[in-house]
Amino acid sequence: MFRVPFLPALLAISLLPIMSSAAPVSFDGSWKHQRFSLFSSNSYGFNGSSVSVKSDGAVSLAYRALDQQLWSATNARWAWQVNAGVPPTDLARKGGDDRNLAIYFVFLPKARAEQLKGAKVTKLLREETARVLVYVWGGDARRGQVLASPYLGARGKTVVLRGAGTGAFSEDVDLARDFGRAFGGAPEALVGLAISGDSDDTDSQIQAAISNLQIN
Repeated sequence: MFRVPFLPALLAISLLPIMSSAAPVSFDGSWKHQRFSLFSSNSYGFNGSSVSVKSDGAVSLAYRALDQQLWSATNARWAWQVNAGVPPTDLARKGGDDRNLAIYFVFLPKARAEQLKGAKVTKLLREETARVLVYVWGGDARRGQVLASPYLGARGKTVVLRGAGTGAFSEDVDLARDFGRAFGGAPEALVGLAISGDSDDTDSQIQAAISNLQIN
């Protein structure tokens, strides 16, 4: 697999001022790898403050539940870097929506969140009351555009942060505002997070990383 060193630059981006109220989300053993194929999947390297993502004509995601004291979070920030990525794609087209990186924020009504504590991500993504904001680096849409999810239906929306390409950036998103734009109303309980890379449709490669993920 094509390998490019990227962690030094990524760590430099990660050394940004941290608000005292922000809760860091560690890339540790809490994350569970969810495969969609028996024959191919991504490789995730969990390193505490960062995670590396390698994909070679594959797709999979990693998910972690959030502690209940974090369910009220309405903002998030992180740094991410892509050294090798997929070409531009139509993020709204099923079977043609490859992207370099995606970060999923999974919301539930509070009462339902209590009932579904400990549920697997596959169950949550099928849950009728779930709402999922998917922030994406990739595709051919403009920054800030909200797109229908080709897989989640009314339960999910894609928010474009970066188009296809390489580089290193930091992001700061208002989850409550974007939830309102995507679904209307206000979010109730942020119950989990997921990350993914997707290169199976274009049979391409991804070398990327995410670091310094915080929510508040």
